[in-house]
Amino acid sequence: MDKLIICIDRDDDIGYKAGETSPVIGREKNLEAAMKLGIADPEDSDINTIYAGVKLYDQLVENGLDVELISIAGDRDVGLISDQKISDQIDSILAKYNVKNAILVSDGAEDESVMPIIESRIKVDGVHRVIVKQSANLESTYYILKTAFNDPKISHSFFVPIGLATVIYSIFLFAGDPKYAWAAILGAIGAYMLFRGFGLDDILEEFKSNMKQSLVTGKISFITYSIALILTVIGTIIGVARFWEYYTRIDIFVGIIILFMVFVNISIWWYVAAGWIATIGRMIDLQREGNNYRRYWSYLFFLFSSGLLFWGASTFILSVSSSVDEFYITSDTGRNLLVLSIVGAIIISLIGIWISARTSDA
Repeated sequence: MDKLIICIDRDDDIGYKAGETSPVIGREKNLEAAMKLGIADPEDSDINTIYAGVKLYDQLVENGLDVELISIAGDRDVGLISDQKISDQIDSILAKYNVKNAILVSDGAEDESVMPIIESRIKVDGVHRVIVKQSANLESTYYILKTAFNDPKISHSFFVPIGLATVIYSIFLFAGDPKYAWAAILGAIGAYMLFRGFGLDDILEEFKSNMKQSLVTGKISFITYSIALILTVIGTIIGVARFWEYYTRIDIFVGIIILFMVFVNISIWWYVAAGWIATIGRMIDLQREGNNYRRYWSYLFFLFSSGLLFWGASTFILSVSSSVDEFYITSDTGRNLLVLSIVGAIIISLIGIWISARTSDA
């Protein structure tokens, strides 16, 4: 086979709206999928992507090339989950077809964001971008904006920060103290942007998906994930309570950095324990399913070494400041604990790497 024509549907409109399971392979099956999607939602741009793929398929066949048309869909939760599904489908397709070249067909930048995933597995000769022609009058512009804001991916990014700002400002107005409102608004929006920017929303969605799958299939990881979540909440509450205790002291204010180190020192081992329990549950499920679980042994070592590093660093910083009596030790002792924790973390990490290498060769 000379080439693959790959149509990308990153948010799985084919499956969600048309009820088709991806990958959709072959010209006729793709036409059928496009027809179902057109009936379900005539305004979806992925219809044009599939038809563009069919047209490109016909042109290449007329030129005497041996090609195949394939539509690949991700997931409604666009991000890590959808990209992983696309990656798995490409691997299965390349295992089936002996082909080394592909042409990507997409309807925009979002679908093309998976380009590195595809290029890491097969040579991409070109990208065929489908642009849907629209009227330039005011009514069409309004309709496009309205449709965009109805998209959860766009509305979450646009409306949530505005909603946070208005709610926080109204709370401070009712409290009769609006002078702190802007500081609170900036803090809340900044925290939200960091949450989205670091991809924590994708991690949260993946965690929810794993929890749901574990519950439906009766896996032990549902219990261990629940325990891990409880431990995380407990550790966070204890750390915040101790943070707030020192923050509200009238006699002395020790500083935000020192208070944050108190939070880290108190909470870190709760987080490590949560990670251990979640990982062990995952290992048990993999063993029951007959899959390779040994590579997760290294995760346990890395979690412990990370916890040791954070604990040692926070202990050293608290030893330098004599403001927090509960954590007071001499700076020399704190420095020695930091050095020991760094050495210990390195040794534990090397053990984890060694175990990972041994289990991957097994």
